[in-house]
Amino acid sequence: MRNRLLVISNQLVVFFVFCFLLSGLMGCDNIKIFKFKKAKTTEKASLAMVKGTPIAKVNNITITLEDLEQEIEAYNSMVPADKPEAKITSREQKINYLKNEMIRRALFYQYALDKGIDKNEDIQKALEKNKMDILVMGLIRQEAGNVEVSSKEVEDAYNQYKEQFKEPEERQIREIMVSSEQEAKDILIQLLQGADFAGLARERSKAASAQNGGDLGFIGLGKKFAQFDSVAFSDSIEIGKTSNIFKGPDGYYVLKLEAKRGGKQRSLSEMWDDIKNILLFSKQKDKIDKLAGNLSREAKIEVYEGAIK
Repeated sequence: MRNRLLVISNQLVVFFVFCFLLSGLMGCDNIKIFKFKKAKTTEKASLAMVKGTPIAKVNNITITLEDLEQEIEAYNSMVPADKPEAKITSREQKINYLKNEMIRRALFYQYALDKGIDKNEDIQKALEKNKMDILVMGLIRQEAGNVEVSSKEVEDAYNQYKEQFKEPEERQIREIMVSSEQEAKDILIQLLQGADFAGLARERSKAASAQNGGDLGFIGLGKKFAQFDSVAFSDSIEIGKTSNIFKGPDGYYVLKLEAKRGGKQRSLSEMWDDIKNILLFSKQKDKIDKLAGNLSREAKIEVYEGAIK
């Protein structure tokens, strides 16, 4: 949340754009000390009482070590996972960021005040909207931060949805698909008499898997159609056994289960953090939804749908 607030305020002054455009004009070597000519709008540029370890001062704006660390943390969180080298990690990189980003931004901010840009109507609207967004996020953070999930709630949720916490099961299935029910019955009789399933599949199956002896490999639920899943993943079919005949969209099927893998039950300890996070999110959402409902009932809200084109 702290990072999100930081990113929003950074967007407000669009300092990344400025830094990109001006990077060739003002490098690190151009900043030897952190002491600049006093700005004309010292009072306008005043900020709240400084809390933290000062590492730079631009006129009357103090930059703290905590400010730098927060911004670098936010910056690094946005670096793509496949480009770890782009992250700011060394002391030299941090100093460069301080000089080329944070100090420049303070200078631009002071100069913008001197030019009266804060009086621009569009700027004021943008400032007010960002203020509203930041306050709303702060409120949500405060309200959601008071939500807790007990150990009993985690255990109860695990027991209630235990079956859903199994690893996905896969089964190695062979299939024979023919056009008529009678042909399927004939094939099933041959199979029950000991005929080779793979051989019959190559000879008589109309499915694309016929060339592989009907072997579909290991598949999970959803690979074929609903009735296929119902038969292939039935508890009644055993490894090495064939199924009864059933009708599919393209013809009549007979299946053979060759092997199983997966389907292991995940333990409570394995699922603890995931379940707790899900419950926490759900409780936080419920609390925020309830707050929104209460505020809506107490407020006077008017919606002019006719004006929306």
